[in-house]
Amino acid sequence: MRILGLVVLLASAPAWAQDPPRPLVPEDLFSERVLADPELSPEGSWVAYAVTAADKKQDKSITHVFMSSWDGKQTLQMTSTPNASEKNPKFSPDGRYLAFLSGRGDEKEVEQLWLLDRAGGEAEKITETKGSISDYAWSPDGKRLALIVEDPDPEADDEETGGKDKKKAKQPIVLDRFQFKQDVEGYLGKKRERLHVLDLADRKMIRVTSGEFDDAMPVWSPDGKRIAFVSRRSRFDFDRDDNYDLFLVDAAENAVPRALTNYPAADNKPEWSSRPAFSPDGTQIAYLQGPSLKLFEYGVRKLAVVPVAGGAPRLLAETLDRNPRGPVWSKDGKSIRVIIEDDRTQYLAEVSLRDGALKPMLQGRNVVAAYTSAAGKEAVLLGTPTAPAEIFALEGRTPRQVTRHNAWLQAIKPAPAEEISFKSADGTEIHGMLYKPPGFQAGRKYPTLLRLHGGPQSQYALSFSFELQALAAHGYLVVTVNPRGSTGRGEAFSSAIYAEWGKKDGDDVLAAVDYVTAQGIADPARLGVGGWSYGGILTNYVIARDTRFKAAASGASISNILAGYGTDQYIRDYEMELGRPWENTQTWLDLSVPFLHADRIKTPTLFLCGEKDFNVPLQNSEQMYQALKSIGLDTQLVIYPGQFHGLKRPSYKLDTLQRYLAWYDKHLGVSAPGEGGAP
Repeated sequence: MRILGLVVLLASAPAWAQDPPRPLVPEDLFSERVLADPELSPEGSWVAYAVTAADKKQDKSITHVFMSSWDGKQTLQMTSTPNASEKNPKFSPDGRYLAFLSGRGDEKEVEQLWLLDRAGGEAEKITETKGSISDYAWSPDGKRLALIVEDPDPEADDEETGGKDKKKAKQPIVLDRFQFKQDVEGYLGKKRERLHVLDLADRKMIRVTSGEFDDAMPVWSPDGKRIAFVSRRSRFDFDRDDNYDLFLVDAAENAVPRALTNYPAADNKPEWSSRPAFSPDGTQIAYLQGPSLKLFEYGVRKLAVVPVAGGAPRLLAETLDRNPRGPVWSKDGKSIRVIIEDDRTQYLAEVSLRDGALKPMLQGRNVVAAYTSAAGKEAVLLGTPTAPAEIFALEGRTPRQVTRHNAWLQAIKPAPAEEISFKSADGTEIHGMLYKPPGFQAGRKYPTLLRLHGGPQSQYALSFSFELQALAAHGYLVVTVNPRGSTGRGEAFSSAIYAEWGKKDGDDVLAAVDYVTAQGIADPARLGVGGWSYGGILTNYVIARDTRFKAAASGASISNILAGYGTDQYIRDYEMELGRPWENTQTWLDLSVPFLHADRIKTPTLFLCGEKDFNVPLQNSEQMYQALKSIGLDTQLVIYPGQFHGLKRPSYKLDTLQRYLAWYDKHLGVSAPGEGGAP
């Protein structure tokens, strides 16, 4: 349902914002608003975007589409279905329509394409596909749309229910793929995501591509005759490597794609969330060329352009040892705007087509999460450690805030992120951030939490983290670290832990604890550690080698690496990095130290995991819990029913945070707020 004329006034602060600011509490989770997918209208007067919020009553996160005027004086909520989400808004080329994806009105939430006429009226569903639409793109003339549509499950019996007879047994799951599991998707069978084209006038849809491959990220050529897309189309077995390539195909039924790239590794892997882009004259396509197959996510991507007519690609800013993302061509085709991931930041830069030189355009101690441009105007999604990302208009190089969906923070006093650097055991300089508790006093020692990020190919950035803010607000000194293995500091730094997890990165994170202890602000008798995914894995390595921590929280982790072979979605990565277990057994055993030597662990540990996690499956947490229970340590295992690797249900997210605090409070001797605070 569309709410017509709903205007959110942003100029005046509510009465509660005049009260003295208070510390953030876990229940503020339901106030946070997360913005995504900004897009300027063709005339540049409005920006559309998606806003996600946790609905406490329904216990689910809901996303709706909004528009804000360029001057920031008006914000319109364009969709408002109470129990369903609408996302990925995109304007038609003439600006008349605003399209979005939504599963509203469908019991199984199969996502369809909807059109909203900006002149007024309700949104109209214009597709009726059996499988969800995962992505789409307008043709330049606005008469057609390219769609990525998921096949219906060919082996399902009336969508897995056994038809009308609810007592009928489900069909056996038959698997024959090399990678047969994927988090959220479940077991992987014959379903594929394929490129289609929808004619807006008659609503007829044709399937463009064929074959047993997945297609992704469609973009139209400026003349509207062809579509570029990304796919793995190995003749041998596309499951066995990440050899994505860029393809070009006529926008016609059963057309034959032509490969534009043949690099023997990933070209524009969809997981990088970076769409290819045609040059204004249609002669070139900008995209991301990945590192070697061996380095996969450990390596650094490169910005590249390839001729549409055929020929070798050209790398731009070739010496840049950082990951670029999201190429957008200038109107004259002489430069490309990209977002660059750097040390704890992301900034907007311009790359010259003439000489490949890179020039920062918007740079600061913050994170530019997205960029959009139209009609000579530019806008970014920009966040800081004390404020969730909002949309800012760029006027020259000065950002001007347009949206204020997180005005609730005016009543809160968030902890600023203090950047720190220190030396690891071998002299390598390591960077991190420090979040101090409310009323921090110099000369006083605080109970301290070392928090470790996932990946490991990611980083703690200078953006808003509700979790870190809540831990600090509770009275803890919170230390975050970007150890070796993290991104943002180049390929050598990221690949330094290749096949040697928990060693150099373990040294790095322990050096952070040494640093804050030497500064006289961390209480060495009250130290805690924890993280999720690889953050949980590194937690297990740390407590298996260092007994100083009095409490640990390990989320969705694995320690018995050998026993994990074939149980998760990372079979390609494991075999590439570690070799096959029967051929390289010792490497697998060396990485399984926390489980095989669980008797070395002295730290009470809380384990948490989603029941349906296929990324780092539950059995791995069960094994570590059982090991610590066997040796008599204080330990708990918390399983979140129906959840995958990333918890979706807001009540479970809140529960996780509350359990962290309760576990740390119990073992670090910290009183809850209202009971004297942290001593």
